[in-house]
This record gives sequence, structure tokens and C-alpha cells, in this order.
Amino acid sequence: MHKKAVVILLGVFLLVMVILAVRGPGGPGAKPLGSSGKIGVVEVNGVIGPDNPASLVSGPSAGSGKIMMAIREAARREDIKVLVLRINSPGGTSVASQEIGIELERLRKTGKPVVTSMGDVCASGGYWIAAGSDHIVANPATLTGSIGVIMEISNLEGLYEKLGIHQEAIKSGKYKDMGSPTRPITPQERAFLEEIVGDSYQQFLEQVARGRQGKMSRQEIEKIADGRIFTGRKAMQIGLVDSLGNYYDAIKQAREMAGLDESSPVEVLNRTGFWEDILNQALLGRMFWQQNSLQLNF
Repeated sequence: MHKKAVVILLGVFLLVMVILAVRGPGGPGAKPLGSSGKIGVVEVNGVIGPDNPASLVSGPSAGSGKIMMAIREAARREDIKVLVLRINSPGGTSVASQEIGIELERLRKTGKPVVTSMGDVCASGGYWIAAGSDHIVANPATLTGSIGVIMEISNLEGLYEKLGIHQEAIKSGKYKDMGSPTRPITPQERAFLEEIVGDSYQQFLEQVARGRQGKMSRQEIEKIADGRIFTGRKAMQIGLVDSLGNYYDAIKQAREMAGLDESSPVEVLNRTGFWEDILNQALLGRMFWQQNSLQLNF
């Protein structure tokens, strides 16, 4: 009987140790020993758009859906005290950039700071997202800026004629096939599209003005918001970024802003897979991507 009791107590002890090993001390969500919280990292790599896989045609894709989910996770988790955005993107669609920006704004309302670390390029839609940060760190040679909106329409009418291709549009209204590659756009259609581009451009200016409030005036932003790009060093001189440094400088800045010690761990919340990383690195330098008809791009 004595031996049986010892075996039972030993079994209970081992079970408790297994539970603690799985859960960690303090139960689910407990903070690591010696740390007051974590730094969450969300990576934005490639062209910003819907959640489509990278391809040899379109280039690497920074899917807005997965990025938004990662930002929402950072907002929800109590152990994550600050978020670092690692952006390496030439831009992308207006809507995808705006969707990510909206989630960043919601996260900041929880009181958690956001720091952006710019990689090789953080331009156009990439800068739209970065503008929603509390602090932007760029490398001196980072390419950034490109504040503006573009809509491209291809006119393949001459090519179709040479190939003997004839296309007819059965439409409910005269503007339903606006942007068709089979014909030139009319003056009225051009006016409509210019109005759309102009409105989106004003939204971009408003986003930058909100993000750089107290650092740049609206007039200063408008002077350089003509689509041009800047090095990180020049961007700091004119007020588009806050400091120069690399990824680890951004992590240090995040720790200081959140009051974390040097032992606080870093967790990437949307780590990509091995093959996706390989494809992204191979294609990221290409500033080309397919654009659908009448698609707005930052």
C-alpha cells in the first residue's frame, strides 16, 4: 500500500510538471521570466495587395489580409507591448494599403506604440502604412516617398487590328466599359478618372499630414508629394522619417518607447515560409507588377 501511494504521488507530480512545461509558469499567456513584455514584429514584404501568392509574373505579394490579422493579434495580446513594422515594399493597391493603415490606427488606440523599420524600399503605399507609425526609422540609402496615385490604362486597339481581333461590348451604359483596352478613352471618361485619382491623392496627403503632425506642415508635404522618391537620409532632412538606422535600431527604439528591458523577446507575427522567402528575395527588386484595368495604386 505504501509503494502504491508513492507511485500515485510521483505520477501526480510528473503530470503537474508536464502541465507547467506546456503552459509555462503562471498559466496561459504568462509573461516569460525576466521580461516585462514582448515586441511584436509584422513584416510587409513585396507589392501590397490582396492575399495572392508571389509569382514570377506579379512579383512578391504583401497580402493585406494576413498583415491585418497579424496587427489585430498584436492589439489583442497582452504580452505584446509595442509593434515594429518591417517594410520592404515599393507600394501597391490603394485599398490594401488603406486597410492595413486602418488596423494600425486601431492598434495605436489601445496605447501600444508602432515603430516602422524601412528596408531597401518603403515607397508609395509602403509609405502610406509607415506614416501611421509613432516613429519611422530608415536606412540612409532606403528609397522612400513616392507620395502620389497612379492609374494606368493600356490601349491595344492597334495591336488587336494587326492580329485581326475584334471585340464588341454589350453594355448597360456608355461608361460601363470605361478603360477598355480596345479603344481610346473619351474626354469625359478622362475627366471622371482624373477626379478619382485626385480624390485618392487628397486622401494620401491627409494620411501623411496626420502621421507627420507636428513634424511637417501640410504645405511642406504638398511641395514634395509629386511622386518623387528620396533616400532615407534626405527623407529625414525634410521630415518624412524620424531617425536613421537599421532593423535593430528600430527594435531598440521600440523597447524604449514601450519601457521594456533589453531581455524582452521579439516575436514575428506573420513569418513567411522558406520558399516564399526565397521567391520574395529573388523578385523584390523588380518594380513591375500586373495592373488590372482601372486599378488605383499608391
